[in-house]
Amino acid sequence: MNNRNVIILILALFLTSTAVSFTSCSKDEVQFNESNKDERNHIRKGNSLYEDGNYADAEVEYGKALEANPNSAKAAYNMAMAIIRQVPPGDTTGIITRADSLLSFAAQVTPDKNLKSMAFYNRGNIAYSCQNYAGAIECYKQALRFVPNDEDARYNLRMAQLKLKDQQDQRDKNQDKDQDQNQDQNKDQNQDQKQDQDKKDQDKKDQDNQQQDKQNQGQGQQQQANATKMDERSMQQVLKTMQDKEKATQQKMYQMQERQQRGERQATRNKW
Repeated sequence: MNNRNVIILILALFLTSTAVSFTSCSKDEVQFNESNKDERNHIRKGNSLYEDGNYADAEVEYGKALEANPNSAKAAYNMAMAIIRQVPPGDTTGIITRADSLLSFAAQVTPDKNLKSMAFYNRGNIAYSCQNYAGAIECYKQALRFVPNDEDARYNLRMAQLKLKDQQDQRDKNQDKDQDQNQDQNKDQNQDQKQDQDKKDQDKKDQDNQQQDKQNQGQGQQQQANATKMDERSMQQVLKTMQDKEKATQQKMYQMQERQQRGERQATRNKW
């Protein structure tokens, strides 16, 4: 199977597809000593069904093998692969999670480095298909730890690293976009607040000007009233002065008339 083509087409979910058998040591088939006859029989039946593409019945047989030997790493691994074969590409439901758990179990209980590497390899494929590129990277690294010359695992590791970088770049880009949007919103909000404050300041200034105009108008009216009062007092003073002068003039004329009359009478008396 060309793993590089498969990882691009279906997110590396089904790169390792053949169940583990008893005689082969290829990537898809690891030799492993079974613990009892029932376990071996069910695994053989499951492998036959798996090769025929009957993955659901193969899963059942692998399950029976696990019942016969709950610590069977091979049965757990093969059952996980049968489950994966039944999951549509891109499915991230609990079914694929169950397959991942079986692979994790197989990697823990088996002493076989090849089987450990295959389990981690396929766990990496599951994580990759779920866009969990960081998890996929760790699984591929574990696969290479047990089988350092696994070129498929090395290639998938590089693909996961590139995907993770793209994912982080996109996340950073979205964060920058959100920050720009927040800055624009804050800028608009600050501008609106400034406009509101400018309007309030202008309204206050207009009110102050109106109040000042009223005060100035009141002061003008008061000054005008005071000026009117001063004019009245001045006119009264002038009128009084004129009256006093006229009275003095009349007094003088009266005195002159008296002196003249006395003079005339005196002249008449002397003449008589």
